[in-house]
Amino acid sequence: MAKKYEGAAIGIDLGTTYSCVGVWQEQNDRVEIIHNDQGNKTTPSCVGFSNSQRLIGDAAKNQASSNPTNTVFDAKRLVGRKYSDSVIQNDLLLWPFKVNADANDKPMIVVTCKGEEKHFFAEEISAMVLTKMREFAEVFLESPVKNAVITVPAYFNDSQRRATKDAGVIAGLNVMRIINEPTAAALAYGLQKRANCVEERKVFIFDLGGGTFDVSLLTLKNNAFTVKATAGDTHLGGEDFDNRLVNHFVNELKRKNKVDISGNSKALRKLRTACERAKRSLSYDTEATIDIDAICQGVDFCSSITRAKFEQLNMDLFEKCMKTVKSCFNDAKMDSSSMDDVVLVGGSSRIPKVQSLLQNFFRGKDIFKSINPDEAVAYGAAVQAALLSGGIKTVPNLVLRDVIPLSLGTSVSGDIMDILIPRNTSIPVKRTQTYVTCDDYQSYVLNEVYEGERMKASENNLLGFFNLSVPRAPRGLPHKVCFTIDADGILNVSCEDETSGNKKDITITNEIGRLSTDEIKRIIQEAENFKAEDIKFKKKSEAINALDDYLYNVKKVMKDTNVSSLLPTQSKNKITSLITKCEYLLDGDKNEETYVFVNMLKKLESITESTLGMKKNG
Repeated sequence: MAKKYEGAAIGIDLGTTYSCVGVWQEQNDRVEIIHNDQGNKTTPSCVGFSNSQRLIGDAAKNQASSNPTNTVFDAKRLVGRKYSDSVIQNDLLLWPFKVNADANDKPMIVVTCKGEEKHFFAEEISAMVLTKMREFAEVFLESPVKNAVITVPAYFNDSQRRATKDAGVIAGLNVMRIINEPTAAALAYGLQKRANCVEERKVFIFDLGGGTFDVSLLTLKNNAFTVKATAGDTHLGGEDFDNRLVNHFVNELKRKNKVDISGNSKALRKLRTACERAKRSLSYDTEATIDIDAICQGVDFCSSITRAKFEQLNMDLFEKCMKTVKSCFNDAKMDSSSMDDVVLVGGSSRIPKVQSLLQNFFRGKDIFKSINPDEAVAYGAAVQAALLSGGIKTVPNLVLRDVIPLSLGTSVSGDIMDILIPRNTSIPVKRTQTYVTCDDYQSYVLNEVYEGERMKASENNLLGFFNLSVPRAPRGLPHKVCFTIDADGILNVSCEDETSGNKKDITITNEIGRLSTDEIKRIIQEAENFKAEDIKFKKKSEAINALDDYLYNVKKVMKDTNVSSLLPTQSKNKITSLITKCEYLLDGDKNEETYVFVNMLKKLESITESTLGMKKNG
């Protein structure tokens, strides 16, 4: 039975650029999106530090132009990443605030606060935003709030999810659940528009926010939401579109006014704010104006940009979104024509060109726009929080079944990746497989846990490993390996020796080294590029293993004096000679082609069947 939490529970959409908080109102039987101290229902995920105070949200953003080096934004892009990541290095060129690496290559944000230099982890900045969202909820509810469900992009890896959970703990919250943003949006869609749907509906969630992009393909039936496939990019969103505009106008300033502001953080902050406004305007107008007084060196800057030019500057990013959409459908093995609804989520999904490309992909199908894209994720998170809370009887009994982004498995003889849980499998999930020892009288079994799509285990990402002691016995001793993923996406792997009852397990954590999103994408791409090579390797490994197994059985029979004493000397010499050749082949570097091992197996089978009467399974 799921754990129930006492007290008020809120849902928080912790966004890259804006955050939002909601709570289930039992008296109204619906979610209330809570407004902030400025009366807005979304709050900038921005923290500013001055000589006198720390500012969060609208107050921080409003002073960003005058205090750019001490105003932190985009902290979500740092969460759970290494300082040396290429995406972080590219972002550093655009951020006015300073970021350094600590001893463990973890990024640390450097600001001056009250005259002193301070260092903050990205989790700490995120925690400050979460604290502010909690405070808004406490004012609205007129009571303390401790419990929360926090959303993350569907393609956030384990490290990023745990870092987000850490931020919640730092903010003084009991994080009941981390759920995926498109899944939360699907909850909002289902509750507002398709409650108690008896017939199965296929829903596609397109979530393009300020800094991340996710798509999910779900089915909805009888209040059960089942994710069939997910894809995304944790570094693609409105901020990237803003950057293209900023670069465009920086070049225009150089060309027209002979002024270079690329190294001027205050001027860049003014321009970025103006570009963000222009981008929003272009979602409903065909032209937008940039007008900044004294942007730099007393120069007033006034220019305009058309929607067509904006689309041209960002077309490669829009097309990147559509490639991700196609990838999701390929993974789900579904056709776009089978979708009942296409739901837009995230502020950047309002961009007309994005909607046009999406509509073309779905062959002219109407896009579902009747839920608020800025509030949908927080709405769904608040519903999930209510479901996990005790005592709330009015919330519908909804069921969520999410998926994992990459296959999980273990290494078996021959360095083959044996997949226990394929990617896009619904969670929570538990899978068990029985394996046998490979060598005579071995004292332990090595269990290696891998994540990835390559057939060769060592070419996937090693998440962790452990040894299990086993009784010394001839090869073939069975042991059971169990992979379990809970609702938060945390993996636990156990191994049990069925003979002695010895058992050992490991919980995979970010310290062991989960992948970044870029690495996930690279692994999937490599799996496609090297598919033929992988198949060839698998056949070769199978041939080696088959030869090794058969050779073991032959040697075992030859050691039996009752059998070997009956053999003619010539036959015994032939078998012994062949055994020596096989052992030489198996002990070598194994660079030979597959057919060499297959031919040796056939030759060994032929002579032993004629002399010993052995079959392959012998």
